[in-house]
Amino acid sequence: MPPHRHGLNTSARPGGLRRGVHRLLVLVAAAAVGAGLLAAPAHADPTVDEIEAQIDKKWEQLEPTIEQYNKVRAQLKVNRQKSADLQKKIAPLALQSELALNRVGDLASRYYISGPSHDIGSLLVSVKPDTLAEQLTVLDRLAAQERKEVEGVLAVRAKYDGEKQKLDELIVTQTKQQNELAAKKKQIDAEIKQLEASMPKTTVKTEGCPTINGVTSTAAQKAIKTACQQVGDPYVWGATGPNSFDCSGLTQYAYKSAGIYLTHHTGDQWNEGKAVARADARPGDLVFFFSGLSHVGLYLGNNQMVHAPRAGKPVQVSSINTMPVAGFRRPG
Repeated sequence: MPPHRHGLNTSARPGGLRRGVHRLLVLVAAAAVGAGLLAAPAHADPTVDEIEAQIDKKWEQLEPTIEQYNKVRAQLKVNRQKSADLQKKIAPLALQSELALNRVGDLASRYYISGPSHDIGSLLVSVKPDTLAEQLTVLDRLAAQERKEVEGVLAVRAKYDGEKQKLDELIVTQTKQQNELAAKKKQIDAEIKQLEASMPKTTVKTEGCPTINGVTSTAAQKAIKTACQQVGDPYVWGATGPNSFDCSGLTQYAYKSAGIYLTHHTGDQWNEGKAVARADARPGDLVFFFSGLSHVGLYLGNNQMVHAPRAGKPVQVSSINTMPVAGFRRPG
């Protein structure tokens, strides 16, 4: 092989080797990145239980704030009333001291401008020598009494003014505390609402009933919320709401809010719904009892229902296992 060809080949080998190593490193790096991506845990939305736990923690913060707010508001109400009462006492004292000061000032002005009045002059002329000293003493006492009256009124008014000033300062402080607590309560309320809004759309959370998951039907969600909002309302025979119900009146009222109209009769409601096996029953289904279909409730899942039991017992949540189940029906 010619020398120049031999030199060309020897110089090419290191370059090819470098390119091969580079490709190998790139492949290794890509594999490492891919492995890292595969190994990284996928982000999962919080579960209903986790959200409920967060809401519970927020409530732990909120309840003391609410109670402190109530305490400050009650104290503020008392102190404002005390301040108003003191103001009522101060007003006549202020008038009384002003009138007394006017009398003294008027007496001083008259003596300064024109000397003793005609009446006092006549008194001094007509008085007997042995009673003159006594009359002068009376006049001096009269002036002293005026001064004493003014001093007494001013002292009492100063006392009330001092008490009112302390109360007014306390009211300013408590008003500030009330506003701060109200702002804190508002913030926590907003955080709780945000957490509640993060609940899955298939979760129904309503006061009066347990939290219910997996409610995929919009109509069932509305019916459950409506029925649960009636918990505590009295049972009244033949009633269909809005403040009292019998059993089929409650289920009719609940589904009416969802735009589904059921007859106010358990037998008809049985026929107006689609038959569902107990194993396939979902929250929002109607559950019927006894062979004569004489009672009905709104199923909530986990063997629980909301229903209007009987006279003397209000709308409530209870187990479906307390009565013989006749079957389930799905309205709509």
